[in-house]
Amino acid sequence: MNVPETRELTYFVAVAEELHFGRAAQRLGMAQPPLSRAIAQLERRMGVRLLERTTRAVRLTTAGQVFLTESRKALDAVSASVRRAQRAGRPDPKLTLAMKPSGDGGLLESILRRYRLDSDAVDIEVIVCGIGEQAPMLRDGRADVAFLTAPYDDVSGFDTERLVAQDQVAMLPRAHRLAGRAALHLADLAGEQLPRWPGDDADATDDGLPPVRDISQLMQLVALGQLVAVLPESVRRHAWPDVVCVPLLDAPPTAVVVAWPERTTSRAVAALIRAGAEAAASAAGTLPLPG
Repeated sequence: MNVPETRELTYFVAVAEELHFGRAAQRLGMAQPPLSRAIAQLERRMGVRLLERTTRAVRLTTAGQVFLTESRKALDAVSASVRRAQRAGRPDPKLTLAMKPSGDGGLLESILRRYRLDSDAVDIEVIVCGIGEQAPMLRDGRADVAFLTAPYDDVSGFDTERLVAQDQVAMLPRAHRLAGRAALHLADLAGEQLPRWPGDDADATDDGLPPVRDISQLMQLVALGQLVAVLPESVRRHAWPDVVCVPLLDAPPTAVVVAWPERTTSRAVAALIRAGAEAAASAAGTLPLPG
């Protein structure tokens, strides 16, 4: 079959997300009949049904669910290629680094200091974004490099360099029954209300709470006693006075990684990765700090 056009992927994603041809057509700024014909033609060319249509509902088939995931990736890749090409063609090249608060493992200052000493360095812009936003920014080309947390962030399509491992802590309101303990196990938190993060299935966490998108929102909810959270230990730096962090003895370790798109050939990106590796080694006590 012929490879679907970007326009066709855009049409399909709109219908798959709206699950309604009328709303999808309105979202796309087009009439419904040509949209329906375009989707039907796409299915014929692919030789597979993507949508189940009845007079009352539109549902994704198993093939449609797979195609939706891959179509989003393809459209993100197209958008990313445009953004990266536009940045590469600017007379004043700049590198954009995305991170969430405390997402650098305490290494950012050392990394930037080392990076600026590299002959391949360019101006760098650090964007501190909401929780879970770094990987999408990197994937769609709004960022060139990002600090991610393994295993929580999706690193598919990226190359990564591990910087620092971190144990996890339980974040509790100071008045919580467990707040005075020296350490906890995950089983101690059974039955506690945990955060819903961006991208979590709302149906799987039917708690009425909105997803937590930034560290201030998280601190507020914990301080009010509405939830507890399991997070990397670097979050201690942001803990409010009425919030305590207790070590979790059996929580799996996390790692701060620096990530960049696969097959990147940018010398400026390579310089930042080198700086990150050197800063991590220095923090571990195996390299001196630069002068």
